[in-house]
Amino acid sequence: MDGELVRLTGTEWAVLDCLWEASPQTMTQLAHTLAGREGWAKGTTTTVLKRMTEKGLLTCQQGERAKWYAPAVERRAAVVSETRSFLRRICRESVSMLTNAAAEIDALYDVLKGLEEKEHG
Repeated sequence: MDGELVRLTGTEWAVLDCLWEASPQTMTQLAHTLAGREGWAKGTTTTVLKRMTEKGLLTCQQGERAKWYAPAVERRAAVVSETRSFLRRICRESVSMLTNAAAEIDALYDVLKGLEEKEHG
């Protein structure tokens, strides 16, 4: 998936989040973690892992006793892709709107920094 635009559903984020924390993991390990975090049944985890493997988001290696899953997508690539997608939707690809928003954020930061210095100074 290198160099490709990464679009993830909330479900896919949940699985990848587990695998970015510790990888590889078995389906049983992931099912246990996702049951606690998301309330998923084991069957849901199995279905999601199969779909994500078919989409190329996960790699799957057959071990001696279990299949081992690992992310085929780097966290950084997913975050960058999602951030770009978000900014396009919000700013409708308007560079001037994005620049104005950034300037407003900088101005707000300066105000907050001044208030903090006033409190501590």
